[in-house]
Amino acid sequence: MENTNAFIKYAGKEIPVLFSVDVCVAGGGPSGTAAAIRAAENGASTVLLERGIALGGLAVLGCVYPFMDPQAPDSDTPYVTEIKKRLQQHGVATFDGVTQQVWHNPETLALIYDEMCEEANVEILYQTTLVDTVCTGAVITACIVQTIAGLAAISAKIFIDGTGDAFLSRSAGIPYECGYEKTGNNQPLSFRFEMGGIDVERLSRYITLDLKEDWCKSKPPYFEIAEAMHRTQRYKLEELMARGVETGELTQEEAEYMQAYSIIGKDGVMSMNCPEIPVRFRAADPISYSKAVSCGRKMMRHIADYLIRHLPGFEHAFISREAAMLGARESWRIRGRYYLQESDYHNQSRFPDAVCRTAWFIDAHGEKVSEKLPPGGYYEIPYRSLVTDEIQNLIVTGRCISASFILQASMRIQPTCMSIGEAAGIAAAWCLAHKIPANALHWESIPAAKRSYVSNADAAK
Repeated sequence: MENTNAFIKYAGKEIPVLFSVDVCVAGGGPSGTAAAIRAAENGASTVLLERGIALGGLAVLGCVYPFMDPQAPDSDTPYVTEIKKRLQQHGVATFDGVTQQVWHNPETLALIYDEMCEEANVEILYQTTLVDTVCTGAVITACIVQTIAGLAAISAKIFIDGTGDAFLSRSAGIPYECGYEKTGNNQPLSFRFEMGGIDVERLSRYITLDLKEDWCKSKPPYFEIAEAMHRTQRYKLEELMARGVETGELTQEEAEYMQAYSIIGKDGVMSMNCPEIPVRFRAADPISYSKAVSCGRKMMRHIADYLIRHLPGFEHAFISREAAMLGARESWRIRGRYYLQESDYHNQSRFPDAVCRTAWFIDAHGEKVSEKLPPGGYYEIPYRSLVTDEIQNLIVTGRCISASFILQASMRIQPTCMSIGEAAGIAAAWCLAHKIPANALHWESIPAAKRSYVSNADAAK
């Protein structure tokens, strides 16, 4: 890895080239971090750009907890298995004995990512925001970043877009989509937060014994409450939230959706998967997004105050942490070599170049919440959805891969994004070692032992 004294001209200025590397990964969320670690472990000098001061994206900075289960048999790729193992080694009991979701701890997860990057020799640039790309024909030669010292450039042979918003791809001129094809709406944002001082045992007794709510199968310290109005699933807490609308303590929008999970290692603390910010606020509009922050913070306070007044177990609760970023379920998505669609979900599509599998249901808040696949069912995500015709040395990972709005609502969960990122990192290192353009690689041509996932469609050939 070269820390260079070179400069490039950009926007009429000479700016320093901080690094000249094999692989530059933009975005330190669950997918980008996986890509960086696997690229480095496979011999590629790697820089990881992160605009915050912790890796993990929404899982750490956005209070999105726990990791949902892809609900597909044998869906864990080696990287996902390793994350679970390391959490347990750090004393985080991840499994509730009933579900397969991963009850992680945000601060512990951030530490684990730092440790894994250090072990793999990934260079992390924190407080670094992607600004632009520099392209020569069909090749990205550098990306421009804003650092604490000002503008700088990163030169690399392969770039991986893990921004979630496909920003690196869009700045390189890649075709993209944004929002639902029928309405233009993004999925609604959330502004998650944590509440401390909760008597989880009292809350559990009230929910399970007094209300006789039985859908949450796990027990404290693994405990969840929820309600979502106008869904097929009817929740006992819906009546509580509806009363808040009747008394004027809550708006209808604040009462529509409320969910909370206990956090392992934080006794008396729950992660609040709410408020769900009204769909009129857009994840892809900077002015609307900024207004959503203020709106969400107000909604957060109203919900917290109402629960403190009326929900047993919350009598002495308080807001202990606000997320450092809004939860964007969907914004921009690239148009790549293969475009995943809803039919791929229902048909349980298989691909020789598949990089992972998932069966998470179509969870498009505000538009469509679909039926689940039958037990044992799943569909696969092909490598071709990670690459484009336009740029040779670009791999896209995470929730902004090439997929329709409805299909993306299924593949966007964090373990699936980790597995996509793992494959992106392996692919980048393989392409460099064998002098193959990233968008010309046939994933299935990599020896099975060196891949993170082998499709049955490939193995059966």
